[in-house]
Amino acid sequence: MSAFTLPRWSVRARVLTAILLVAAFGMAGAGATTFLLQRDSAMNDIDSHLLARVADARSIVLSGSNANAQTGDAPGLRFATATDALNEILERVPPAPNEAALGIVNGRARLAPGIHGDFSLATNTAMIAAVVRGSQKGIVQIGTFSSAQGPLRYVATPVTVQGSTDQGIYLTAVRIDGALANLTGAFKAYGAVAAIALAAIGIIGWFVAGRMLGPIRQLHLAASHITANDRTQRIPVVGRDDVSQLTETINDMLDRLDHAMTAQRQLLDDVRHELQTPITIVRGHLEMLNSRDSIEVESTRAVAVNELDRMAALVDDIRQLAESQREQPVRRMIDVADFTTEVFTKVSVLSGHVWSVGNVALATAAIDPARITQAWLQLADNAAKYSPQGTPIQIGSTAADGHVEFWVQDAGPGVPPDARDRIFERFGRADTGRGIRGSGLGLPIVRAIARSHNGDVTLVTSPVGSRFGIRLPDTTLTARKKVGALQ
Repeated sequence: MSAFTLPRWSVRARVLTAILLVAAFGMAGAGATTFLLQRDSAMNDIDSHLLARVADARSIVLSGSNANAQTGDAPGLRFATATDALNEILERVPPAPNEAALGIVNGRARLAPGIHGDFSLATNTAMIAAVVRGSQKGIVQIGTFSSAQGPLRYVATPVTVQGSTDQGIYLTAVRIDGALANLTGAFKAYGAVAAIALAAIGIIGWFVAGRMLGPIRQLHLAASHITANDRTQRIPVVGRDDVSQLTETINDMLDRLDHAMTAQRQLLDDVRHELQTPITIVRGHLEMLNSRDSIEVESTRAVAVNELDRMAALVDDIRQLAESQREQPVRRMIDVADFTTEVFTKVSVLSGHVWSVGNVALATAAIDPARITQAWLQLADNAAKYSPQGTPIQIGSTAADGHVEFWVQDAGPGVPPDARDRIFERFGRADTGRGIRGSGLGLPIVRAIARSHNGDVTLVTSPVGSRFGIRLPDTTLTARKKVGALQ
């Protein structure tokens, strides 16, 4: 039995659904609140109208009683019974639209107004019985009753005449649905307009969301087409909003991935090329080896060990290059002058050259001392390899414009113009015909270390010497320089 899974909604559908739900709840809440407030106001108006009917009836009864007391026999105003009083009230207080009135005498519906209203109360026996039971308390009743005509808001007023045994009740009621018809109609119209507005929001929102999320769909298409052999797909940048910024960021990420994969492939090709030669040499000597000739065996063994050592050194250099490109430097503040002296002490033991210190910067810098020492020693080692024996080599440091530079100056033949870019590539060398052994990874390692510090490697070269430097930013400098000539 397979587990139930919810259908997958697109981001476009979810965004639009959320917008429509918020808009619908907002419109419904605003409409319902307005309707309830207006309904309460209308119900208060109904109650005020009914209480005004009570006041009119009381006024008619009192005016008839007062006239009878003053004149003794005033025509039309003398009420002998409650029936006479109710009849006078129903004639002088006609029902309004959506209103009906009834005169109840001794618990029975006896009198109706001369003008017929929109509905009749005479047939509503359940309501009449409820009103009669309530009138036994002798107070004015006001309430709501559900009937065949719909909910009714009513008021019942006891009517009695002195000297008469009749028990009269003046009952008038307003049909609530009729009184609220205008309000209900307005709310239905509001509901229709709100539905049209929601439909318009949905249609417009669908196209707007589609336009805004277009780059994301294009990202999906681009990502589906990107392979190891085809990494050229990019997303068109449209507009200047957050989505376009996301698009630019993703394009930059794709550029970095492309560069990384290209570099990785180039590294593998370079490693294969560099390892091919020692492997071929060892294989050739082993194939031609005469195992019965001890001298030839010893010679072949020496060649194999030498080539294996060279491959081991190459692997170690590749490891250092990878670590330099991957690891972040562990920075700490160092005194540049003291640091320069420490590095000079290490390089001065290299034989075959005259080592000295040039300019020493009085500055502090936030660097990784171990990594910069490794890079600086590599520059010194390169200078010693490519400079004639006995020539002077100078190291030093300078600071200016928020940068500090650790440099090595040699007196060699300089770097040919066509090799000034190649020497910073993996396995690149300025001159492969001079018999100088090396993996060709020294300067790439130096550049990787410098760039991990947000810096780079500098080169100033001429036929009388070259100066390589590691230039790093973000230093705290003093205004003085120290010139030394330590040897």
